[in-house]
Amino acid sequence: MKLCRAASVVLGMAFLGAALSPNAKADEVNHKTIVTFSGPVEIPPVYITGMRILPAGTYVFKLTDSSSNRHIVQIFNKDETKIYATVLAIPNYRLVAKGKTVMTFNEGIAGAPQPIRAWFYPGANWGEEFVYPKTRAVELAKVIKAPVPALQVDVAVEVAKPEESAVVAVLQRAPVMAAKPTGETVELAQVQSEPPPPAATAAARNYPAQLPPTSSNLPLIALCGLLALGGALSLRPVRNRSL
Repeated sequence: MKLCRAASVVLGMAFLGAALSPNAKADEVNHKTIVTFSGPVEIPPVYITGMRILPAGTYVFKLTDSSSNRHIVQIFNKDETKIYATVLAIPNYRLVAKGKTVMTFNEGIAGAPQPIRAWFYPGANWGEEFVYPKTRAVELAKVIKAPVPALQVDVAVEVAKPEESAVVAVLQRAPVMAAKPTGETVELAQVQSEPPPPAATAAARNYPAQLPPTSSNLPLIALCGLLALGGALSLRPVRNRSL
């Protein structure tokens, strides 16, 4: 995906001095993931009042809806007793899956909290790329010099209860475009690449999609020949005695 080019994203450890928790846990059903940030992180809306920036600490990310081409992610406190944000995301493809949780960030201004960009579940090629309000998406696109997913309608960025069904419903219906560094917004399809064919994916994972052209039946033929020779040799004593 062009939306997730290496030039525009960085691992949290590189830009935040932040790290995913060494004992990060995940759940197969809702991709529940426990993440620890050692520095402040900017998140997209809809977030609880005053929580545009997540302070350093431990949080739980959960995928709550994946029924369409957009997903809804909720961010909880460590004990999962409070929801800090309900965030719209779109599918993001990476060629090679990692065996651990990966968070990427939009490269922002030095010294400022890094805006979170995407979340990849361990072992998954498809991840969640977060969508920002149009104005903020354009600002980020100009900084990172790459397109950023943008909401095309105004939504309440701060609410008392981001977990309410009305909030989720608004995000599910909100149209999404891509904000370019020029400030122009275009269809996502214009800046997204289709996933590579299976053969390319296999090559990226360092194993062939099929046997190489040099492979043949020669080993099998040789084995059959050896078995036939062994059988012939075993019959020689019988033949000699019959003479």
